[in-house]
Amino acid sequence: MDICEKIAYIKGLAEGLNLDETTKEGKILAAVIDLLDDMTTEICDIEDGCDELMEQIDAVDEDLSAVEDIIYGDDECDGDCDCCDDDDVYEIECPNCHDTIYLDEDMLCDEGMTCPNCGTELEFDFSCDCDDCCDDDCDCGEDADK
Repeated sequence: MDICEKIAYIKGLAEGLNLDETTKEGKILAAVIDLLDDMTTEICDIEDGCDELMEQIDAVDEDLSAVEDIIYGDDECDGDCDCCDDDDVYEIECPNCHDTIYLDEDMLCDEGMTCPNCGTELEFDFSCDCDDCCDDDCDCGEDADK
């Protein structure tokens, strides 16, 4: 029996007892039953609203999951498909907002950028490995245009 059914049962009992609402006790009981009825109505309305919100949240979650699949693709990609680049992707964290930023080799060669989240100027300082060197002033003795 849920709360709505319980208050209906109590109201039925009170009506069946033919409470005399002209007495002090009858007035109090009638007022308490009316208060319980009002509270039950409000609670049932809140529960219905929560149920509707949960359905909407589930729908948004499903839609977001579909969008993530479109944007990020299949998590089980082994790198042998046409959708994957052979370029390395680097991950850095902004020291100011702690947002994760993904960079490719060309972006690293710029030696800096503005954080897209908070606008902080970021500088990249990395040592040359000369396999994909983009520094024209590289002093390692190898050709920078490899």
